[in-house]
Amino acid sequence: MSYSNSNNNKSRFHYAGISGSGMSALAQFQTMTGKKVSGSDRAFDRDAHNETRPKLERLGITIYPQNGSGVGEDCKALVVTSAVEETVPDYIQAKKLGIPIIHRSEILAGFVNKYRTVAIGGTSGKSTVVAMIFEILHRLEYHPSVITGGNLVLLEENGLLGNAWVGNSEILIIETDESDGTITRYEPSIGIVLNLSKDHKELHEIKEMFVKFRNNTKDEFIIGEDENLAGIANNAQVFGFGERAAIRAKEVEIHPTNSEFLVDGVLFNIPVPGRYNVKNALAAIAVCRTLGVGIPEMKEPLAQFRGVGRRFQSLGIVNGVEVIDDFAHNPAKIRAVIETAQLRAKRVLSVFQPHGFSPTRFLRADLVQAFVDVLRQEDKLWLPEIYYAGGTTKKDFSASDIAKEIASRGKQAVFEPSREVLATRLTEEAQEGDVLLIMGARDPSLPRFAKSVLEKLKVRMLV
Repeated sequence: MSYSNSNNNKSRFHYAGISGSGMSALAQFQTMTGKKVSGSDRAFDRDAHNETRPKLERLGITIYPQNGSGVGEDCKALVVTSAVEETVPDYIQAKKLGIPIIHRSEILAGFVNKYRTVAIGGTSGKSTVVAMIFEILHRLEYHPSVITGGNLVLLEENGLLGNAWVGNSEILIIETDESDGTITRYEPSIGIVLNLSKDHKELHEIKEMFVKFRNNTKDEFIIGEDENLAGIANNAQVFGFGERAAIRAKEVEIHPTNSEFLVDGVLFNIPVPGRYNVKNALAAIAVCRTLGVGIPEMKEPLAQFRGVGRRFQSLGIVNGVEVIDDFAHNPAKIRAVIETAQLRAKRVLSVFQPHGFSPTRFLRADLVQAFVDVLRQEDKLWLPEIYYAGGTTKKDFSASDIAKEIASRGKQAVFEPSREVLATRLTEEAQEGDVLLIMGARDPSLPRFAKSVLEKLKVRMLV
């Protein structure tokens, strides 16, 4: 794998909040296409996101403290997200110098227009579908580019962060975001909506964005078969399990570590479990067929699928106890991930860290119901405190309140704010045949915590 990294352009793009998945992907992509890029992040200033910074610097991206020092006269623009407040020193300095301040979606929209872009929308599964499409096209030498929110293991294995790559074809695969409404700003060649569930916004608000997204799509529109998407499925290519689906899975078999299914008589065996992953694969197959790939050609690339970091990622097995790390954070994802873990576990001992007081407040009742519905009597759940990334928000409740609600409805749920205590409890409780499942989003230290649980488990099993 190779890319061009010629930073001869004197105009520099500076990213405030560059460690975020969307921002880091764009910054890398610009660098790979020959632009000069720098960035800052308060997480780096706190010595967090330690794995991200060196990989950005290795590409030639200069990292500054987030104190305004990175914003100079040579900056063409300051790139921000909706989360960057006007009080951030970089923002203040850009205003002072008259440097344009642009939202990351404007940068991404420019790339969407430049390429033959495949844009993936939906409230669950976007990163996995992007990765599946990329791996099919990459392995078949279609030379696609990608900008996404999850780290593709295939790219990580080549020393990259994993969420951006520049190929040498006209095809670009991107992940769109409905949480901040930016999905409506893109005009892709091929648009896909995977599903619709409550996440960040009410269902009707998200559906309105999907309608606009469909209207903005230039060529082919592809959509899941879910009933709540039927209103925008007319004349679209449908994928799923039912008779309405043009790309339809038959004879589906879900196993603890893989899934098998037929599409147009071709038997697929993908190395990821769960009915939701079969549906993700169907979306990828529909996209690649639209791009001219034959369905039989896709069998081997999908059989070799390497996956996405923190998407049901197995970190290891110690004496029959498996540790799995997952990004699940909304009710639909939590249900799907726990159900999939239950396929391979006598018990699921899970940790869920809610992220952000506002989103957790919005989803609170649905989160409680999801856990009550999916947890078996033998399963256990621990909740650490809600992750707080900074900013102004009302902290008027705690994860302990959520744990009490779940426990009051007959399931084993406990609040535990100390990670050290939590890791000890998990490893002491673990027995052969259990899965230890770590769930949560946004907090960069969660993957390290999951790995620390595995290490603690190794030590305990040696004693």
